[in-house]
Amino acid sequence: MDKKVTGIVSYLTIIGWLIAYLAGDKEGAKFHLNQSLVLGICEIVLSVLSTLPIIKWFAWIVSLALFVLWIMGLISACNEEEKPLPLIGGIKILK
Repeated sequence: MDKKVTGIVSYLTIIGWLIAYLAGDKEGAKFHLNQSLVLGICEIVLSVLSTLPIIKWFAWIVSLALFVLWIMGLISACNEEEKPLPLIGGIKILK
């Protein structure tokens, strides 16, 4: 897979991220691999925290915000741009 396809596939699901990481252009799409990994980790943490009744309403709002960030990242990958996502774009997991 080339850089653009790898970036797009990385945003689709966690399985898509694994496929993009293992079979795609890791060096070319490292930015989008990192962004989608951070989004995935945030979604997992949010789903665990949303089991607490106190923050259930807050989790719904944050989930909506993460969905908007996911769309922004996917559009950025489609346009082959490397725009960091607001709030979580500065987090680097992949080196």
